[in-house]
Amino acid sequence: MSIKALRAFRATLSEGSLAAAANILHLSQPAVSRLISGLEGELRLDLFDRSGRNLTPTPEGLAFYREAGRILNNLDEIPGIAAEIRAGRTQNLRIVAMPRIARALASPAVGQFVRANPDTNVSLDVRARREAGKWLAGREYDVGIGALPVEHPDIQTELLLRVRAQAIVPVGHPLAQAKEVSMDDLRDLPIIRLMHGLLLRDQLDDMFRSAGVLPKQTCEVASSSLACALVADGGGITIADELVATNVDQARIRTVPVTPERWMSFGLLFPLHSEPNDARDEFVAVLKAHVAKLAALSRSIELAFQQAH
Repeated sequence: MSIKALRAFRATLSEGSLAAAANILHLSQPAVSRLISGLEGELRLDLFDRSGRNLTPTPEGLAFYREAGRILNNLDEIPGIAAEIRAGRTQNLRIVAMPRIARALASPAVGQFVRANPDTNVSLDVRARREAGKWLAGREYDVGIGALPVEHPDIQTELLLRVRAQAIVPVGHPLAQAKEVSMDDLRDLPIIRLMHGLLLRDQLDDMFRSAGVLPKQTCEVASSSLACALVADGGGITIADELVATNVDQARIRTVPVTPERWMSFGLLFPLHSEPNDARDEFVAVLKAHVAKLAALSRSIELAFQQAH
């Protein structure tokens, strides 16, 4: 597949016209058009609608860019990568974290690793759980951090910790002073849930279903961090965990353990056939040390690995 054709597609999509793309690429307009037509033939996709006066991306073209956008954007990094290899700086670490725990687990560990390894290039990406699995399976990353289980034939996982489910309530709510909260306590309260297809949504639905409770009013959002933020803004109550709740101003919310106890699992994800990587192994050690510190300070976090001595 021609890199020049991919560049032509990206430039035309971002600039909105063949003329603008041709100007950026220092090519003629017909040359850009031929490159895109060749790419469409190779992909067997219509990337642009040519029926009107303007070139408009088709739904297929937008879908292709969404899926391949990161690769396309990284094309510009190739000269820099080659320069670093020539200079002897080839140690790289590519990490992907799921949004739910990126701030509490990935960021502190990456920060510590970067300070201790100034000669290692690190990339930290955040992707939805189903997307992270796909990219790991394709060996786009060296290691992933996220909620378990992840079932994929090309990914192996290692359990790191378990976190007890908590009701996230506004600071002034009557339940904010409770020692524990049951699903029955939430029966007549507005509940903030995640959208269908997300793991935390399935976990929350199972909690209510097991208790025989149907929430009276619900609001659906796209992420657990947003759900916690909405609690702080008075939109209702949600079920999450301590790791997610730390993203929100603690002066505005309270976390109350759910009863009966429910625990959520988080861990490491590795491409099944990945090559040995010293940087990855050192990062995992740093991450485990960070997790151990969190567990030592909280009753709602349990370690799931043997600490090195």
